Amino acid sequence: MSTATSPSSAPSPAAPSSSPLRQPGFRWYVAGQAVSQLGSSMAPVALAFAVLDASAQAGDLGLVLAARMLPMLGFMLIGGVIADRLSRRLVLVTANLGSALTQGAIAVLLLTGHYAAWPIACLGFLNGVLGAFASPALRGLLPELVAKDGLQAANALLGTIKNGTKVFGPALSGVLVVAAGGGMAIVLDALSYLLAAVFLARLPPSGRIAAKGRQHFARDLREGWDTFRRTSWLWPVTLAFCAVNLVNTSWQVLAPQLTAALSSPATWGLVLGVRGAGMLLSSSLLYRLTVRRFLVWGQLAITLNALPLLALGARLPVPWLIAASFVAGVGSSLSAIAWDTSLQEHIPTGVLSRVSAYDDLFSYLAIPLGLLTVGPLRQGFGPYTVITVSGLLFVVIAVLPLAVPAVRGLQHVAPRRPC
Repeated sequence: MSTATSPSSAPSPAAPSSSPLRQPGFRWYVAGQAVSQLGSSMAPVALAFAVLDASAQAGDLGLVLAARMLPMLGFMLIGGVIADRLSRRLVLVTANLGSALTQGAIAVLLLTGHYAAWPIACLGFLNGVLGAFASPALRGLLPELVAKDGLQAANALLGTIKNGTKVFGPALSGVLVVAAGGGMAIVLDALSYLLAAVFLARLPPSGRIAAKGRQHFARDLREGWDTFRRTSWLWPVTLAFCAVNLVNTSWQVLAPQLTAALSSPATWGLVLGVRGAGMLLSSSLLYRLTVRRFLVWGQLAITLNALPLLALGARLPVPWLIAASFVAGVGSSLSAIAWDTSLQEHIPTGVLSRVSAYDDLFSYLAIPLGLLTVGPLRQGFGPYTVITVSGLLFVVIAVLPLAVPAVRGLQHVAPRRPC
């Protein structure tokens, strides 16, 4: 454990003692994530246009998207238990193969002209279930492949790949939709899952768990909950993320319309692209930059996400909104990498997937409620008031965990400097 500095100390450059890319297992992990993230970043655009082109019913797209989101919440805890019980490599390979099949089936329905909302929604539901198993396994697997002092660099590299696909994937998908239709882009997404499964199958086998699989399922869940509850720095941040996600739904619902009112609908795409560029820059810098009190910096950085909300609420000119979105992207990526790294450094590997599942469940649980309440609040108070108050609440909620000594005092396992 490195010597901690004060929370106000500035980040300092430091090279990791050993690049995580020197580990063969991590290289296969990165390759698998790169192809699957690229496919996943293309799929939403392709699916949206494919469904809208094939259906005359405006509610079909909402049905298809909701069918995938709900099982992500409902099966997350089960996925965490399975990922801690079994080989995480096995869980990920199986989940990617299953996703290749479901996405391939959706593509077949679209390409053959047999579109129907309910079959595609059911396939999307299966995709959501598979995602609920894959997400805890991914976060839990990384500490098996990388030493603790290399986790920040590993998460930063993975964040760079993920953010890069967010910038370029939708644009590539749009070109494919125009050139060949949404079905072909879904085919590429299915192939990306298949290729990811091949890469992940090359990961070294894990001999972590022997008797664990014979433990009662409910006891496994309780063990994960007890670890989550007793970790005094973990649950305050998770509850803050829950509340932050609740108020941030105003950005998802109101920001596209308010941005278009400032300039044009095309401005919304520019705002999202610039935000992605900020995330990409932040994750790239964190590959070489050591941040001592990483969790503290992460909580401070997440407050930057309030800037676009406040800029829209104040009806600032478009250049200010674009600048605020870029800064928000920087803060969002720093916060995400700080959180993943803190979990992987300080939560025991044997229970990490279950704790991650509880974290994800509580963090995202309030989003459906927020999506349902933004509309009535907009009608009652007006969109600019709602989005301004959301921005102010965002800042207050994000910094509240810093009042907890365990959050302020959590030390980051910084890379060892070469002798």
